Amino acid sequence: MRAPTAPARRLPRFSLRRIAAVLGKEFIQMRRDRVTFALILGVPLMQLLLFGFAINNDPKHLPTAVSISDPGAFSDSIVAALNTSGYFDVVSATNSPETARRLLAEGKVSFVVEIPANFSRDLVRGTNPELLIQADATDPASSSNAVGALGELATDALRDDLIGPLAVRAPQRPSFTAVIHRLYNPEIITQWNIVPGLLGIILTMTMVLMTSMALTRERERGTYENLLAMPTTPVEIMIGKILPNIVVGLIQAVIVLLAAKFIFKVPMIGSLPLLFGVLVIFIAANLAVGYTFSTIAESQLQAMQMMVFFLLPAILLSGFAFPFRGMPVWAQWVGEVLPVTHFLRVVRGILLQGNGAAEIWPDVWPLLLFMFGMMTVALLRFRRTLD
Repeated sequence: MRAPTAPARRLPRFSLRRIAAVLGKEFIQMRRDRVTFALILGVPLMQLLLFGFAINNDPKHLPTAVSISDPGAFSDSIVAALNTSGYFDVVSATNSPETARRLLAEGKVSFVVEIPANFSRDLVRGTNPELLIQADATDPASSSNAVGALGELATDALRDDLIGPLAVRAPQRPSFTAVIHRLYNPEIITQWNIVPGLLGIILTMTMVLMTSMALTRERERGTYENLLAMPTTPVEIMIGKILPNIVVGLIQAVIVLLAAKFIFKVPMIGSLPLLFGVLVIFIAANLAVGYTFSTIAESQLQAMQMMVFFLLPAILLSGFAFPFRGMPVWAQWVGEVLPVTHFLRVVRGILLQGNGAAEIWPDVWPLLLFMFGMMTVALLRFRRTLD
């Protein structure tokens, strides 16, 4: 026969004292969980700073190379007009069109302006010479307003030069024709820019997330002690955690590239084996970031919050969502630290421009440096004890 149970104690329906006790306990937990509290404050502040100061859809002072085959007063006025327009900064002046075009292919400039031979002679004769302007259209958003400003160049650049005996040419507007060639994406197809960029963003999100759970999952499941008891070094544990995810990342990359080719018709001009070589480095760099987070986080929730904190600048400061050269200098410095910034240049350069190893190397060595740097930090942060 079951013994009679004591009647449950009935509590008052509402008690400010009990609410205060629970409230005090929550504040104590928040104070102890400093990482989560810092991320809760840091994420909105970072969003405010990035969207308020770093994002600009109308980039100015775009680096420009000028190839001058006919030096003289008219070419000097055109260069001065480019600089004073606000959209262009002439960073290189040469007499070799091939040199200027190589700078464009390497991504060091966004525009190339070619002043052809006999430009001054044809201008004086009134034969309306042509000025060739080549624009890097792999990122249409960064060049659209600048291309529009070039329309005024033909009208205003030589206004102060067509005087005296040449004043008869002044009413004939424009005095020369600006011929604009949009290279690498002549039809300004947005998918050609977005889809290759998505490859970098997807890999950043998934790879960092997967390895950020590597050690925190072990702690929460109670298997971390078994991991420490194994006769393995921290380096061996890290490699064992990272290598399987490299295979997963490559599978994701194949899926995205197949969709880019057959669904979005993205051209793939360059070497795919070269791209996959860089993919291995990029995936390993992001996995190292996630593994570093897993050595810091106390729980999977903290690891996910750190991943979000890393992903936001990766999207906003890499040139994926907004023009990279439209951001202030300090934001570009931050963006240069992120591996996805360099990978976006590599993947767009290989697929759309056909770049080879020499052209992409300036963006490959920062990926290698970042990867080894994060691995070193992860090894230094690795704890051989449970506390």
